Amino acid sequence: MAKLASQDRFLDLSDYGRSFGKMVANQLKNTRWTPIHVTLLFGVSGLLGVYCILENHQYWAGFFIILKSGIDAADGELARIKKTPSYSGRYLDSIFDIFLNFFFLTAICYVSEATFGLTLIAFFCIQLQGTLYNYYYVILRNKSVGADTTSKIFEYKAPRALAGESQKTVTILFQIYTIVYGGFDKIIHRLDPDAYKVKTFPNWFMTFVSLYGLGFQLLLIAAMLAFGWIAYIMPFLIGYSVFIFALIAIRKYFFGTKTHYR
Repeated sequence: MAKLASQDRFLDLSDYGRSFGKMVANQLKNTRWTPIHVTLLFGVSGLLGVYCILENHQYWAGFFIILKSGIDAADGELARIKKTPSYSGRYLDSIFDIFLNFFFLTAICYVSEATFGLTLIAFFCIQLQGTLYNYYYVILRNKSVGADTTSKIFEYKAPRALAGESQKTVTILFQIYTIVYGGFDKIIHRLDPDAYKVKTFPNWFMTFVSLYGLGFQLLLIAAMLAFGWIAYIMPFLIGYSVFIFALIAIRKYFFGTKTHYR
């Protein structure tokens, strides 16, 4: 099952690792590797990126951060190829993402002149940006005929485990997920509570929203590390958040809840 029906697919600037992810998934489809194994692998790549930042090997840090994005695309692709979707994998993936984001920024803070307070603000901003992207993207996925709906627009309770996974594991991972993401979800839902009523979003609009996708955020961080602009990463991530309000304003005032857009 694809993430989106063909008519709803858009140029996702954060999904540049998809081709690499598909290649990895195809190599692993007849092996014992599971999507969870691949998720753990992208966690390792992310931690190597953190280590390289701390050791001031910033080109390698950028490499492992980008590699993490590519491997991140592979776990979902492998789940689709093997027809083994799981809530466990979906929540574990997201939990790894938020912790790695925190580790990336705190490592950058440690080797730069950024204060920890500024780092916390940057972390808050980058997560809020990603939450806006995920909010609109999941809305589109849930309204796209025949698309993958493992992710839900509003997640108030643990879902029923799918075949091959433990309900206890799903429940525990869901609880961790709601703790680390719940506040960000509530802020975005409060800023644009009626977005879920829209029939669809124009493809060009979703392309602009994808500037806030995790893959694109990490691409920007990796590029700034490689160019030696480490001192500007925190201020940039904070300033970059201004587009949150611009995108929500565009959604509210140009794409109402009753008109079907393409």
